[in-house]
Amino acid sequence: MTKIVHSMIRVLNEAVSVKFYQDTFGLRVVDRLDFESFTLIYMALPTSTFELEVTVNKGRDTPYDLGDGYGHLAVVVDDLEEAHATAAKVGSSPGDVVDFRPGGERVARFFFIKDPDGYQIEVIEKGGRFA
Repeated sequence: MTKIVHSMIRVLNEAVSVKFYQDTFGLRVVDRLDFESFTLIYMALPTSTFELEVTVNKGRDTPYDLGDGYGHLAVVVDDLEEAHATAAKVGSSPGDVVDFRPGGERVARFFFIKDPDGYQIEVIEKGGRFA
């Protein structure tokens, strides 16, 4: 059996990134492993076993080049308007809500937000294939 357990991102500032994911999405630190040259912070929701691995490379002071290959993380929320308002309230600058209906039928409602290091996160309203 195979199970997807986490996705990793590299960040410059542990405190700023942890606060962003706590305040914007309700993730909590579930483990923290400190090594000589880097630190791994595992964050998750109480309702999920999937984790976000936040990696801090010690001594790094320049932003990471996300390149042209990175896509995005995605989260599903019960109330899209509430999630959008929460993101705005904590200063996370959410994008506009998109009602995605390519053939006339709704596929999804969502908005995008960037974390402090520029990673894109798609926030999707629960429903349909995102139930």
